[in-house]
Order: sequence, then C-alpha cells, then structure tokens
Amino acid sequence: MTQYAEFLPAMVAMAHDAGARIMEIYRTDFQVARKADDSPVTEADTAAEAIITRALRALTPHYPIVAEEAASRGELPDVGDDPFWLVDPLDGTKEFLNRNGEFTVNIALIVARKPVLGVIYAPALDETFTGIAGTGATRARKGGTPAPISVRAVPTDGVTVLASRRHGDPDMLAAFLKGRALAGIKNAGSSLKFCLLAAGEADVYPRFGNTWEWDTAAGHAILLAAGGLVTTQDGAPLGYAKNPLLNPHFIAWGGLR
Repeated sequence: MTQYAEFLPAMVAMAHDAGARIMEIYRTDFQVARKADDSPVTEADTAAEAIITRALRALTPHYPIVAEEAASRGELPDVGDDPFWLVDPLDGTKEFLNRNGEFTVNIALIVARKPVLGVIYAPALDETFTGIAGTGATRARKGGTPAPISVRAVPTDGVTVLASRRHGDPDMLAAFLKGRALAGIKNAGSSLKFCLLAAGEADVYPRFGNTWEWDTAAGHAILLAAGGLVTTQDGAPLGYAKNPLLNPHFIAWGGLR
C-alpha cells in the first residue's frame, strides 16, 4: 500500500502535536470524568482527538474518521470498504491516570478493512513507531532518526509473552501457553505491546478481553509491517469496519507461528 505512504510524515507530525498537548495536561492536576460505559476520560483525551481529527480532515477531506471519543458520543460514520482513519487519541487512559508513562497516541489508515498505515507515539517516553504495509516498520527514540525494526525468531530458551497490566483471563492465558517453552511474561500498557513485538522484544501477545478497533489498528499496522500477524483465536486475520467495532479475542504474533 505504498500509494498511501505519503501520508506518514503528516501522521507523525499530528501524533507529536497531540502528544505535546497530552504532556501539558499530564503535568497538571487534571480532572477525570466518566463515559457512559464507566471508562475514564480526561481533557487530554478530548484535546488530543481534536488536534488529530482537525489535521486528518485537512490531509484527506473525503476520508471518514472513526475516533474513540466521538464514537463514545455516537458519532460513527459509515465506512464500509472505503479508506478511513481509526484514531485512539490517548490509548491507556488508566496508565495516564497512574502516571506510569505507558500511554500512546494511535493513528491508523484502514483500506479494504485492513490496516495499511500506522503511527504510535508514546509522548512520556518520546518514542515513535511507524508501519507501512509491504514496506516496513520503524522506531525513533528521543527525537532520533527512525531505525528499521522487525519481529524476531523465537529464542531457543522459549517464548516471551506480553500481557496487559489490567486486563486478561489468567486461565485462558495458561491454556494458550500449555506445551510451550516459556522464557517469561512481560507486562506493558496500551498499544506498546504491539510495538514491543514489532521491535523483536517479545514473541506473542494473546488478548482475551474486550478491545475496540481503535485500540488495535495502529499497532496492527506496525506489527504487520514488521513481519508479524494479528489473528482471531481460530487463525483468521483480524479485520476492521466490523459492526459493531468491537474486536473478538485475538493473538498478536511476532516471529512465533
């Protein structure tokens, strides 16, 4: 999908702009509200989404935008098979509230129900991950030059599994790992788990719990570009533009197959 690669610099710039605003709010005594589903939302979520959606409308006026906070208000455009944007302006709001730095800005382009471009920016860590389907993935640290990243072959001492800090089913995870040589389990917040797989720092991320399409799209794009996969439990590719936009349980794979 290299014809869409020209969008990537603008995506990175808007993610950084949103991240800068998030960090301004992060340093204050911000207020927390509750959405209809009782999940937390802050001024940082809404401010970052406004920055990104404004920039995306300028970049691609005719592409629909599905963004988390707008969706929570019932603002969901009809997308179908056409290109559209998926935005999570602050993935890991609970990590943001706990001030552990493991929150991200996620922007992805979906084409024919597949993620083809992805940007994830972790503003507290100042790390940027990008992925272009069929081209490759990169990681830039502390404003440095983006360096190529890719999934790794599974080490001989066993697989390293990524797990959410706050979600998951221990029994399902144990069943999934049965018979596999296990080197260790790493916990990480937000979509950084996809990034760690893409960078070859772990091998698999099984997610047995609810996620929305905006939670996974950018990380999915980056992982695909780095040589990984994201599948449902039955091995089918995880798709987008579903109705509703709720994901089934899925497995994000690095070099492990």
